[in-house]
Order: sequence, then C-alpha cells, then structure tokens
Amino acid sequence: MNNPNRQGIVVWLTSLKYARQLRRFGHVQYVSKKMKYVVFYCDQDKVEDLIKKLSSFHFVTDVQPSMRPFISTDYQNAKPDKAKEYDYKLGI
Repeated sequence: MNNPNRQGIVVWLTSLKYARQLRRFGHVQYVSKKMKYVVFYCDQDKVEDLIKKLSSFHFVTDVQPSMRPFISTDYQNAKPDKAKEYDYKLGI
C-alpha cells in the first residue's frame, strides 16, 4: 500500500485558511501555524506539475520540493560506535 516513490513539498501560504485545500493534492503531513507553511507528500512523478499548479494560486507565496530522494544517505566515513563494537556475549 505504501508507495516508496513519494516526495515532500513545502508550500508557504499567505493565510492558513487555505491549508485545507492542499489535501486534494497529496497527504498533508504538517501545518505550521506560526510560520504559515504546509508540508505534504505526493507521488514523485507528479511533483513538477504540482509545483507549477500550486505556484499559480493567489494564496501561495513559495513552493519548494524536498531534496531528500536525491541525497545519498550512505555514509562512508562515519566513525563506528564503541558501544556496538563490544561483544556482550563474550563475558560469563
């Protein structure tokens, strides 16, 4: 049921009364009342079309896609954790 090809979009609004309208474009994850933005997820192949469509609305000030799907999360030079190196089964 979960689609792995999802991407987040951050939409900055002029007023939060329009935040409910964004539910038809994807799954709304977070609404910031203080900073007036909405984070929602949609299918990755629809992101570019949605950004153009959302930018045309009068209540939207800015639209930014998430770069997380394009960033590598495999860290090569990470230091190993000393607690995980110790073998607890070696003792008694």
